[in-house]
Amino acid sequence: MKKTILFTVSFTLAIALPAMAQIGNVWNDFQNYAIDLQNYLKDNISDTLQPVELETQTAINSFTGELNIPNPVAVRKSLNDDITIFSLSDNFENNPAVNAKSVGNEIERQLTRGVAVGILGEEAQIRLRNKLENLNNSLDSTSQIAEDAREKSQNILNDIAETGIDAANPLSPLLNRSQSELIRLQLQSIQIETEQSKMMGENLAQTIQLHQTLQYSNLNLANISQEIEESNRARRFNSSAEAARLLRTTSQVDLIGRKK
Repeated sequence: MKKTILFTVSFTLAIALPAMAQIGNVWNDFQNYAIDLQNYLKDNISDTLQPVELETQTAINSFTGELNIPNPVAVRKSLNDDITIFSLSDNFENNPAVNAKSVGNEIERQLTRGVAVGILGEEAQIRLRNKLENLNNSLDSTSQIAEDAREKSQNILNDIAETGIDAANPLSPLLNRSQSELIRLQLQSIQIETEQSKMMGENLAQTIQLHQTLQYSNLNLANISQEIEESNRARRFNSSAEAARLLRTTSQVDLIGRKK
């Protein structure tokens, strides 16, 4: 009976260990991701958001939440208010309202790129590699545990089948049948846990690939929006130049008409 209890405990641990091994330290992973995002913003804001990089960094620091992630809506509103109220301009745009919109678009692009770096950057790929390696080790360990459990359970079932009925103990047939059913149920549980582990691993791999695809899509959208904005800026410059040329031409015609 003691052997049965010990065997039951060992089977229970075998079932529980794979589940415990798959518990990831998600909080540290997210903190590292947020650090990569913040480092990207610190390294790139001064180059892309001059001459309002100081206001931009202040807005980011002011509206960074508990997860160390900036609130893009609040950051953009803060920058819009500062640029509009203090009439800040840059080398290409003197209209504060238009400049505020341009800066807001740029900070959102930088935040999007920062997210991509946090997931696809060098440090992020190291974390991802370690996670995939740990996942693979966990799956290998789960398969090995399940295989060992199958062998042990089959050996015990064979021993039970070979053991005769003890005439001095009429309950022995019942105990043997109970042990057999218990072992079969435990074996089924291990098999189920093994399949669930495989599905969890496949699901994690698919989720990671999906996140990568989404980040590339976000990066492409950010680049497209930047190209559209530059195209619109060039169109505004051309329209202003054309309007000035027409005004100059009209003025010359008027002067010529008055001279006549």
